[in-house]
Amino acid sequence: MKAIIFDCDGVLVDTERDGHRVAFNRAFAAMGIDAEWDVPLYAKLLLIAGGKERMRAYFDEFGWPEGRSEPKDALIAALHKQKTDIFADLISSGDLALRPGIQRIVDEAIAAGVKLGVCTTSAQKSIDAVLDLLGPERKAKFDFVHAGDVVSKKKPNPEIYELAKKSLGLPVHECIVIEDSRNGLLAATGAGLPCLITTSTYTAEEDFSEAVQIVPELGDAPNVRITLDDLARLASTKA
Repeated sequence: MKAIIFDCDGVLVDTERDGHRVAFNRAFAAMGIDAEWDVPLYAKLLLIAGGKERMRAYFDEFGWPEGRSEPKDALIAALHKQKTDIFADLISSGDLALRPGIQRIVDEAIAAGVKLGVCTTSAQKSIDAVLDLLGPERKAKFDFVHAGDVVSKKKPNPEIYELAKKSLGLPVHECIVIEDSRNGLLAATGAGLPCLITTSTYTAEEDFSEAVQIVPELGDAPNVRITLDDLARLASTKA
């Protein structure tokens, strides 16, 4: 195995319920919009990949804010920028931590010369804030970060993982993807990449039948669930 590709939200940090959802709600309030996404509603909205797409779907279903002068696209863009800034502040505050085993597996990969990358639907500023939790030396070891709008179609479309394959220039059996959602799994396997699932708050009940293995987390000592050797073995498993 020569490369590990991580999703961000739900994989590096369990961000959705207490990070992104909170940031969306604070952005709505800051811009005077009467909308609040509770935990069950956000679970449904997460089936739609991408924050901008998620807001558009919500407003299409429940009604667009009244009394706004800007076009819909401009409103979505402004809200998303506000939300991204709020989310980055939440991460930098230390309220949300790396998931168990992430720092360990990154250290093992760096020591073994394994390349690291990220493929996410999040904005660049959001993923920068998350990677900052690893510290500057580990963050600098990531070979690429493909975020949000670098592709025209978001997960479950495989476009972002096709881009990752081009960035790495490696055979698929020398790479492995770590995802937490069915949308991410379908994107990875659609590009022919083997995918390990680490379930997160919102995804534990999803269908992961195409995954090479499913675990609740990578784990830290004394409860390590997945090692670098395990990932190497799984990478050779047909996706």
